[in-house]
Amino acid sequence: MDLLIAPHKGWTLLTLNRPAARNALTTALLAAVADALDAAAADPACRVVVLTGAEGNFAAGADIAEIASKGSAECRVDPRKGHWTRIRAFPKPLIAAVDGFALGGGFELALMADAMVLGATARVGLPETSLGILPGAGGGQRLLALVGRARASRLVLTGEIIDAPTALEWGIAAWGADGLALPVAEALAESLAKRAPLALRAAKRALVAGDETRLDLAGEREGFEALFDTADKAEGIAAFREKRKPQFRGE
Repeated sequence: MDLLIAPHKGWTLLTLNRPAARNALTTALLAAVADALDAAAADPACRVVVLTGAEGNFAAGADIAEIASKGSAECRVDPRKGHWTRIRAFPKPLIAAVDGFALGGGFELALMADAMVLGATARVGLPETSLGILPGAGGGQRLLALVGRARASRLVLTGEIIDAPTALEWGIAAWGADGLALPVAEALAESLAKRAPLALRAAKRALVAGDETRLDLAGEREGFEALFDTADKAEGIAAFREKRKPQFRGE
């Protein structure tokens, strides 16, 4: 199964389970995450969810095979938009335990969490411009809110990938681990599960509302969708697959 679901006392562990693809987010996997969070939201026994990736990586982005032939028209009706909306609407605390790569859509998923724990091997970034597109699930703007314009511009415009110490220094995450992220995330989940659940939900709702109202998510998505008909997007995907540097022409 591409998503493993493990209930614990007071909390649930979700594991992205496509290790051969570094847990890249297919549409089906993203839907499974949204479905699992909907189920956790409706389950009074579950007060917190931890999201992690199998075998050393969180999620190395979207599945390139799915987006390679997709144009703007298909992108506008992409079911992934609805899945992202459901994930962001999860009303209980969500913890991302990040080891290895969390890139592109994988990093955008981690940025939707209320708490991010970075393991020693964590590498995060938004390299979409290297593919001729931009982050389309709010990642660029959420990063901007966390780290400010200069650092967000550095990552989004250059596609740079940074390590865990840098991400912690910048305030991208508030928790770090000397080794794996998951044990720290599990301890945090157990602690949060003992706190007043209604208070946690109300606190999350207030924090998200205060943060999200400043974001132009519709504008970001519109720009993302428009780029899917460009020659540069096709070149970026081809270069990625061929493991070469892209030759962008602004077309």
